[in-house]
Amino acid sequence: MACDESGLRRPGKTGCTPHNYRMRITVIEHEAAAGPGYLAEWLTGAGAVCEVARPYLGEAVPQRAADGLVVLGGEAAAWEDEQYPWLPATRDLLRRSVAGGVPTLGICLGAQLMTLACGGSVERGERGLEVGACRVLPLPAGRDDPLLRGLLDGPEPAVAVQYHRDAMTRLPEGAVPLATGEAYPNQAYRLGERAWAVQFHPEATPEIFVNWTNDSADYLTGQDYRVEDLNAEVKAAEARLVASWRPFAERFAAVAGKP
Repeated sequence: MACDESGLRRPGKTGCTPHNYRMRITVIEHEAAAGPGYLAEWLTGAGAVCEVARPYLGEAVPQRAADGLVVLGGEAAAWEDEQYPWLPATRDLLRRSVAGGVPTLGICLGAQLMTLACGGSVERGERGLEVGACRVLPLPAGRDDPLLRGLLDGPEPAVAVQYHRDAMTRLPEGAVPLATGEAYPNQAYRLGERAWAVQFHPEATPEIFVNWTNDSADYLTGQDYRVEDLNAEVKAAEARLVASWRPFAERFAAVAGKP
């Protein structure tokens, strides 16, 4: 049934929605310290409403995502279901969203959960901790990707905030690798036409990163890192981070807003 002039159809929806409809992005947050950060501002600025589910506070993981899905990071390992009992539901949501063509973005833990949900492997990384403002290097397919095109090819090497020790060691069947790095090769991939996984943290502001390092200062010191140096490195890269990852977020919103 066609919509009349007061409404339009949305993909995957029944019936019509009004012309003033604002796209809704479902966001899964795994802990208070790892919130949407920059993404909340950038997606809202692109016309989206972020609907954040916080299962660590007892909120349910939705059965279905809205117009798009973002799954954030956290200190959990992607397989630690007993300690983080909402992870199976999150993997199920990711699996359904990818299969259904819902625009999907997995970030760090979210990327690892997406990898497991779709048939890949995640393991404790052989290279240990990757942390700080680290280089992200384009692969050939990344240069034409709807989200990454041109963002990693500037006069200076592109950087992204990292804080992880687990790694995506085998990508799901059909995944298209988009970016690599010096410590771990699988930094970004696309699955299908509308799902992306990134090992790094495009959402992390310098202030969020300082909270992470301050909360884990003893651990970082034990791994031979200087917290002050890591914090200064990320703060110095702030303009480059925004220049790369704001367009990335806006492009994701554009994909989520397409009929």
